[in-house]
Amino acid sequence: MTPYLIGIAGPSCAGKSFLSSHIAEKLDAAMLHLDSYYRELDHLSLVQRAHWNFDAPEALDTDLLFAHVRELSRGNAIAKPVYDFTTHSRTAKTVTVRPEKYIIVEGLFALYWDEIVKLTGTKVFVDLGEDLCLERRIERDIRERGRTRESVLEQYESTVLPMAKRFVHPTKSRADIVVTGDDQIEHEVAAVMNHVLAGSNSNR
Repeated sequence: MTPYLIGIAGPSCAGKSFLSSHIAEKLDAAMLHLDSYYRELDHLSLVQRAHWNFDAPEALDTDLLFAHVRELSRGNAIAKPVYDFTTHSRTAKTVTVRPEKYIIVEGLFALYWDEIVKLTGTKVFVDLGEDLCLERRIERDIRERGRTRESVLEQYESTVLPMAKRFVHPTKSRADIVVTGDDQIEHEVAAVMNHVLAGSNSNR
């Protein structure tokens, strides 16, 4: 079995993970979140880590990421790293990801690197306006990552939004499907599923 890869990209808090989870449930797909591949920063102080630019492509360990995507595309299992966003560091734990018929690669830069795009059968971009993305980012980071509203705003204005404009938004042109992150999830899922099923059936 050769797995069929689905890439889901878009700006922070546009709704990539929400869409990915629904697609994964429909297809019983394996999930690979790019957020797991942030570089190890244990050589830096907590203050330095907090001010690191996590929104540029070089923030990720691309050597490991590309190797893992290639292995999954070949039908091999990988040991995905686990990243702790409260301490900005990679933990000692890993999670085994086994190749399924469908594999979803989700994250800011899922359509940025040629190494991933060339292996991807369906390319999806989740678009959403800046104000809604920021509103969702504030709520998520306070709830899940122990941040303050002020720190979220500072990070959003200094790196999140500028890097999205520079690196993420341009990848919209590589997408087969563009969905809006505040549309009804059923509409988003249907659009993606139609392309996935057509593409995967043609590969048989």
